[in-house]
Amino acid sequence: MINILKQWYLRHFTDPQTVIFAFILIFGGLLVFVMNQHLLPILVGITIAYLNEAVVVWLSRINLSRTVAASIVTALMLTVILLVFFVLLPLLSKQVSDLFREMPNMLAKGQQLLSQLPEQYPDYVSARQVDEILILIRTEITMLGQRVVSLSLSSVVGIITFFVYLILLPLMVFFFLKDKEIIIGWLANFLPEERRLLHQVWAELDVKIASYVRGKVIEVLIVWSATYVAFVLMGLNYAMLLSLAVGLSVIIPYVGATVVTIPVALIAFFQWGFTSEFGYLMAIYAFIQFLDGNLLVPLLFSEVVNLHPVAIIVAVVFFGSVWGVWGVFFAIPLATLIQAVIKAWPTSEVAVD
Repeated sequence: MINILKQWYLRHFTDPQTVIFAFILIFGGLLVFVMNQHLLPILVGITIAYLNEAVVVWLSRINLSRTVAASIVTALMLTVILLVFFVLLPLLSKQVSDLFREMPNMLAKGQQLLSQLPEQYPDYVSARQVDEILILIRTEITMLGQRVVSLSLSSVVGIITFFVYLILLPLMVFFFLKDKEIIIGWLANFLPEERRLLHQVWAELDVKIASYVRGKVIEVLIVWSATYVAFVLMGLNYAMLLSLAVGLSVIIPYVGATVVTIPVALIAFFQWGFTSEFGYLMAIYAFIQFLDGNLLVPLLFSEVVNLHPVAIIVAVVFFGSVWGVWGVFFAIPLATLIQAVIKAWPTSEVAVD
């Protein structure tokens, strides 16, 4: 056993760069894992600055200083934040309130439909089973309401912290963009002069991660917009709320589209029942999902990410449990990082007597 461990060590850690790279990975991983809640705003700021670096470079090529280019990007970011707060959030808040007010009517209609099942399918569904299902639904709705109230009462500090971060985030993005060379030069002082392995890993990740995250943002916006237009044209209630959920569902591969289909189908059913409008809406929704999976995704992510579906699902589950929504969003880039590290890791064929 000792001999096997010795062979493994000599095969993977004979290069001094490998040891240094392993130390950087372990230290960085532990730092992010232990202080993830405190570091999250900084990581988000770095990510936004990284994604907008190409815009700053493009503006610099038309004889604008880096400070002016960073100011323009930050101003655009602030504009988007203001639009979200003063246009999107009020509309979403109204639709959520309307949905909760309509919930009792939906529950009553669902109860009526369930109560008819024992008569229509007496061999498969009994009245007792229907009663148990209704009790379970009422209990879950009651618990959901209690969780919403408790969340609203206990999240005052979280809301204040959120707004503080919301003010600091544009400032961080501005200085990350403006002083990029200074910050990178300062960090480079802590790294060894020989950084061949680090450069090799970064060269593979730079294009892939940037392309993936930008592509995912574009995919969310396209799917959200197309779904919203379709829902509005069909006259579906809560069109903005449901279309936003559909757009965000593309963040979670394989699972997101399946999960978000349930509320879309339920809202459409309670609005129209099993009518032609319901069938048309679900057909249009299925067509949008088909175009997303078979046209948009290959177009945006061709050759960007080459991961097995099992690896993607494991990454989504693991990083989502660690960082929540952000972990889900960055699960595939982080899995790509791990893949690049494994691929670039040098090995030596060392015989041990």
